[in-house]
Amino acid sequence: MSHFRRSVWLGLLGLGLTVGVVAQQSTPEPVQPPPVTFRLEVNYVEVDAVVTDEDDNFVNDLTLDDFEILEDREVQEISAFSLVNIPVEYAERTLFSSEPIEPDVSSNERLFDGRVFVLLLDDLQTTPLRASHTKAAAKEFIERYIGANDFTSVFFTSGRADASQGFTGNRRLLLDAVDKFSGQGSRSSVMGRTDTYFRYLGQEPQTRVVDELDFERGRNARATLQTLRYLSDWLAGVRGRRKSVVFMSQGIDYDIYDVMNSPYASTLMSELKGAIGAAAQANVALYTLDPRGMATTGSDEIDAVLIPDDLSTGGQTGLTNDSLRYNLRLAQDTLQDLADGTGGMAFINSNDLSNAFTRIIEDNSAYYVLGYYPTNDRRDGKDRTIEVRVTRPGLVVRSRKGYQASRGRAPKFEFLEVEGASDALREVMNSPLPVSGLTLGVSAAPFLGERPKASVAFVVEMDGRDLRFTERNGLFEDTVELSLTILDEEGKIAGGESQVLGLELKPETHELVSRYGLKVISRFDLEPGRYQVRVASLETGSSRSGSILHDLTVPDFSENLLHVSGIVLASADASRTPTARSDEQFKEVLPTQPTTLRDFTLGDELFVFAEIYDNELKREHTVDITTTIRATDGRIVFDFTDVRSSRELQGKRGGYGHALRIPLQGVDAGLYILRTEARSRLGNAVAAREVPFRLHVAPQDGL
Repeated sequence: MSHFRRSVWLGLLGLGLTVGVVAQQSTPEPVQPPPVTFRLEVNYVEVDAVVTDEDDNFVNDLTLDDFEILEDREVQEISAFSLVNIPVEYAERTLFSSEPIEPDVSSNERLFDGRVFVLLLDDLQTTPLRASHTKAAAKEFIERYIGANDFTSVFFTSGRADASQGFTGNRRLLLDAVDKFSGQGSRSSVMGRTDTYFRYLGQEPQTRVVDELDFERGRNARATLQTLRYLSDWLAGVRGRRKSVVFMSQGIDYDIYDVMNSPYASTLMSELKGAIGAAAQANVALYTLDPRGMATTGSDEIDAVLIPDDLSTGGQTGLTNDSLRYNLRLAQDTLQDLADGTGGMAFINSNDLSNAFTRIIEDNSAYYVLGYYPTNDRRDGKDRTIEVRVTRPGLVVRSRKGYQASRGRAPKFEFLEVEGASDALREVMNSPLPVSGLTLGVSAAPFLGERPKASVAFVVEMDGRDLRFTERNGLFEDTVELSLTILDEEGKIAGGESQVLGLELKPETHELVSRYGLKVISRFDLEPGRYQVRVASLETGSSRSGSILHDLTVPDFSENLLHVSGIVLASADASRTPTARSDEQFKEVLPTQPTTLRDFTLGDELFVFAEIYDNELKREHTVDITTTIRATDGRIVFDFTDVRSSRELQGKRGGYGHALRIPLQGVDAGLYILRTEARSRLGNAVAAREVPFRLHVAPQDGL
């Protein structure tokens, strides 16, 4: 097989195409799953049901007529029905790397058809010595069981914003979040009372030894249960599929049944009921898992051997092995209650985590979604029971058992406040999951900016085939709302814009937009850190909408000796996409504006641009900048090295521009990895970035 011809491009070709628009900117088969929808009528009730036979195998051939739903023993009319059967997809890998290939572009072109998991790690109830159990279990779930088509998020019960990870399919980001987990839980309440007992031994007789950390335990337990409730409220807007919280916890270390001696027992009992009610109302299944496996009282039990079990301890102190086991059972009972009340499963006292995770995946891969409008539409806040039945004998149905009706007026949804965005667009933007309908793609490339900030270039493209124009007076008209919002680790808006694209196109431009889509390029200055980028669009002609979630890490370009900026790609074919707004800086280094396309045809020409930042200012040296293109089997089909001297920087912080023009011919169709690597000959400092892309044969070539 012949390789790509090596070609370095240093000039500027006039291939760019720009279309004028009116813009207003304000800156701050298996059966396919049903589409994800959100914010339906508040009195709509949705319930998913897992139906199995006597061998515990899922039954997938039921119809609407096979189901019956009863609310408070009254039959309800089922208004929505679908079978969800989701395959487990595996991330693509190359033969030369064990790590999954990470795309640098996010798109909603494909209808989301995966599972929805929230991984909630209970750092408030987990002791520091047992934190490793939770981390190991969470990593195993992410690495071995989550599919490439799933969306997962990671949260801590303490609410740590610096550690959480919003919905993503990127396993590396999920594992990074898990690595930040550390246990904050206190020692067992029994052993806490033991310490207090021996501290005051020999002083005035005590009828009862108190737990000096009772307030802290109660506060942590309440925060944990409130976090569960908040997550359910957050997921309530997503309809059409099972939403699951995998709750890894040692359970609530507080006796919620001892209302006489435990000051916060009543409050926590109410919080537990509220957490179950919120999950049930939002149709969220809680899968609870004690990561200790076959849990025992462990080191506490060893210490308790020395505790006398007689009246000398005050009689009611509870300082015995039996009381340790009692507290363990109480903690695990809360895990069982949370699972039972929401149609999930509890996995406790078992070392077989693989079985637990397999059951969770199976439970969320095949199920039925049923929706109805209850005949009792009173907003009285009362509990309602739900029973899902099937008419076919011998089958077992597992679903949530009820919900709590809303009280008072219907709540007004609190949307992310984005200046210039309409309520309808903000509703799309606030969906926890991507919304398909209006196809969008987004890429973000950080470049050196005014220190310490980086200048991040965003490219957003929309599919012109989704636009519905109206012809008027020889022009084709349509209006598109487009919003890009950048959220920092705390969920605060760090940048973004909303704009209205008033399209009034001539016939020839209309043909280009309809065929190749529309492109908008923006730049924002951002501090180093992690961000989530939300792109949402709403089109008036067809009333279609779409949204994307994109993970972005902005590096600190001053930290290390070498850095590679984001890599932007363009191509001759992609230059046919009209650009509603271009970037002046790219005009100086590329023959056309960058693209979000990562699927090119053989015979196209690829344009690549990146910058390499060199922070070694004191000693003169050279830097080797190498760009390679490698097939997934490891073969290098393109290789070019550019040698640069630090003299170019004239003693100032800056970088070397790296621009290439690569004819895409002479190789087979398939997946390739483009890698730009910089290596200093002074100290061997290395930095690199990779971008995956595909090549295919153009339709006119016979395919």
